[in-house]
Amino acid sequence: MSKGPVLFADIGNKAKDLLTKDYNSDQRLSVSTFSDAGVALTSSAVKIGGLSTGDVAALYMYKNTIFNVQIDTESNISTTLTFTGFLPSTKTIASIKFPDYNSGKLEVQYFHDRASFTTAVALNQSPAIDVTATIGTPTMAFGAEAGYDTTLGSFTKYTAGISVTKPDSYASMILGDKGDSLRASYVHHLDLLKKSAVAGEITRRFSTNENTLTIGGSFPVDHLTVVKAKLNSHGKLGALVQHEVIPKSVLTISSEVDTKALDKSPRFGLAIALKP
Repeated sequence: MSKGPVLFADIGNKAKDLLTKDYNSDQRLSVSTFSDAGVALTSSAVKIGGLSTGDVAALYMYKNTIFNVQIDTESNISTTLTFTGFLPSTKTIASIKFPDYNSGKLEVQYFHDRASFTTAVALNQSPAIDVTATIGTPTMAFGAEAGYDTTLGSFTKYTAGISVTKPDSYASMILGDKGDSLRASYVHHLDLLKKSAVAGEITRRFSTNENTLTIGGSFPVDHLTVVKAKLNSHGKLGALVQHEVIPKSVLTISSEVDTKALDKSPRFGLAIALKP
């Protein structure tokens, strides 16, 4: 693919990942195996409160094609087929979920040195259409997104954003929810290897006059262990420690507490990902 600007969906993701990824208050276990033939199998189990669910996923890669199928404990089957280079500088993604046939979607992504575009169409009788466009360079990008409901004959969403990337920092601003919300974020790396970082994000919702500020960071204790922490302006404090037990197998322990609630008992989460 090109070395142009990111897709619109990726604007703001660096701060979002640092402030939300791997934080959880449930118990998760996943086991993955890989073969030389390009097949990957993953079994996952999740316990949320008293409810337990699970799924089995298989991924097969052959040349420029990736086929992914997932079956969960509720007998839902999700399939995704991805073609890279089917047309020059494009990626095509087709997905469908059974027995919900109306959940199918076809997406085409186009990459250029100065722009990227996506078009996604729902595969049903009254398709919704989503279109995004981003122009710029890998260091600065401007983008917009629009969603159109062919049944209602009206736009369901329109969003605009900008991102600036430097060797040691990343900043973004997104105007979303049809102009009702504004989210600005900033990530700063503290070392050349980009293993330590701090991030801040502020969200403003104009209709309710509400502001939310979240700050957090990620810091390595050693080459196998990482600690993360975050705090927002509503008093919610989160922390986690992530340790690579054996190569590619990670144990994550996380906790979250509402410091402004009457019950300040922390909620703990545990995740184990095994990849032999």
